[in-house]
Amino acid sequence: MGVMSSPVEFLELLAREAAAVEFEGPLVAARAAGLPADQLAELEQAKTVALRVRALLERRRRRETELSGLYDTVSDLAGLRDLDDVLRAIVHRARTLLGADVAYMTLNDEERGDTYMRVTDGSVSARFQRLRLPMGAGLGGLVAQTGAPYVTANYPDDDRFHHTGEIDAGVGEEGLVAILGVPLRLGSTSIGVLYAANRSARPFAREEVALLVSLAAHAAVAIDTARLLAETRSALAELSAANTTIRAHSSSVERAAAAHDRMTALVLRGGGVEDVAAAVTEVLGGALLALDAEGRLLARVGEIDEPDRSDIVEAVAASRTEGRSVGRGSLWYAAVVAGAENLGALVLRPDEELVDADQRILERAALVTALLLLFRRTVAEAEGRVRGELLDDLIARPLRDTDALRSRARRLGVDLDAPHVLVAVGDDAIAATGSARQRVLSWATTYASTRGGLAAARDGRVVLMLPGQDAGGSARAVSRDLSRVTGRPVTAGASGPAAGPASLAATFREADRCLTALGALGRAGQGASTAELGFVGLLLGAVGNEGDRDVESFLSATVGPVVEYDARRGTALVRTLEAYFGVGGSLARAAEQLHVHVNTVTQRLERVGQLLGADWQRPERALEVQLALRLHRLRSPAG
Repeated sequence: MGVMSSPVEFLELLAREAAAVEFEGPLVAARAAGLPADQLAELEQAKTVALRVRALLERRRRRETELSGLYDTVSDLAGLRDLDDVLRAIVHRARTLLGADVAYMTLNDEERGDTYMRVTDGSVSARFQRLRLPMGAGLGGLVAQTGAPYVTANYPDDDRFHHTGEIDAGVGEEGLVAILGVPLRLGSTSIGVLYAANRSARPFAREEVALLVSLAAHAAVAIDTARLLAETRSALAELSAANTTIRAHSSSVERAAAAHDRMTALVLRGGGVEDVAAAVTEVLGGALLALDAEGRLLARVGEIDEPDRSDIVEAVAASRTEGRSVGRGSLWYAAVVAGAENLGALVLRPDEELVDADQRILERAALVTALLLLFRRTVAEAEGRVRGELLDDLIARPLRDTDALRSRARRLGVDLDAPHVLVAVGDDAIAATGSARQRVLSWATTYASTRGGLAAARDGRVVLMLPGQDAGGSARAVSRDLSRVTGRPVTAGASGPAAGPASLAATFREADRCLTALGALGRAGQGASTAELGFVGLLLGAVGNEGDRDVESFLSATVGPVVEYDARRGTALVRTLEAYFGVGGSLARAAEQLHVHVNTVTQRLERVGQLLGADWQRPERALEVQLALRLHRLRSPAG
């Protein structure tokens, strides 16, 4: 007989963790050795006890493995901060610990009153991954509703659950048969369900249920921790953003207060638009333009180009409509208004994007600018009235106390004993509306005062008294500049220079006659002086006031044929006549002045005789011809 079988062999098998089938070996050997029945019964009993011990050890090893996995899961979850990472880790570990084909998790939706699929591991069906389970429907809906674990070895055939077409279709597409679901609980509240499932019909052991319940308990805590951490991070981010906003707002308020104090001080100490522009750019940075209602530059601080006129008009209109500053590209516009009157605009190119408080600073600067412009205009109008009253007294009323007039002039910075010219502006500069008339007078007042002179409205015309001696140049300058302002040709007649209060009235009358003569000569929209028109101009000015003479008819009747002959033939009969009369009727001197032969002058004068008649050199006709030639020359000063 070989080695005798004994119960000790079963201990050796247990010690080396032999497979269960190996525990039949000693009995087989004992039967082969022909041991008695009582010994065989003893061995059978020893085998049974050994197998029970083996099963117990196997369960404990498995439980140890499960507990170790559970502890590892808790450790892993503790290191995760993102909720999605926590959920994926929980589901994956559940599938691993239970050896399940699929593991998944649903979370309760308080608003919709159901539980929805949140994370899956091992799932292949898109339909299953999109499932939503009404409370009480299916295994998961029942777990979510009751907060108790449920397990089934064969879900499709288990009538304990409320089956719905959508749930059964999703479970069927995934191929699930055995399902275990346990609640995710926080205190007495269920927040979801954790599942393990197999694609074959097999029951889940009590130990597996307990393991998944333990995992779900830790998972619920981890989910809540991750949620609280996310909420904390979100709250901290909101707090940080709020703190940043508060600091920015505080800084903006401080800037706004500083800007307000500075601009208030500017107004109180009589600052100008340039000072406001400088204050704005120091507070907000960047560069700024201040423009008047016509788009003319009032002040510039920093490097900034003037926008197109159309862009300014559109932006200022939008700013007036909205009652706020408006952004256009890199520029901000604030309308400068007083009531319904447009006074101009502030154009800012900031270094950084403007916040609301910064826009308020720009808008406050526009308001201060409007106040300064109104104040400046009020002062100018008051000063203009004083200046206008002085000039009116000088040219329209009999002089009584010249010393008093000199004293009034000195207070305005005007020296009446210095040379001055008088410029009369035609009524072609003044439209029918009172606002246009006031605009012309305002321009004239500013133009004269900046040059140390005076301006006034007199008999529907505007009169300027300007220091200097070039009456013609002053008349042309006034005509040119005022034409640009009004957008229409402006006629200006001038006289002078004159010095002393007593001479100004007569000089004004001469300027007025010069203005009338320019109209009679057809030179509307031009400027000239009495000296440039000569005695003919004075004569036309006096006659023109009475309205007795038609210049055009006189020229046509007197020298019209000669002018027309020159125009048709390109000859120089008019020039020959002017030279002939200019040298006292001498043919030789006229020829010398014209740089032609004496015979040429004779032939030309013979042609004049044919055109005007043989008596054109008689004294009374000759005077009319000379006057007509002078008028023709004055009507065409560039000829």
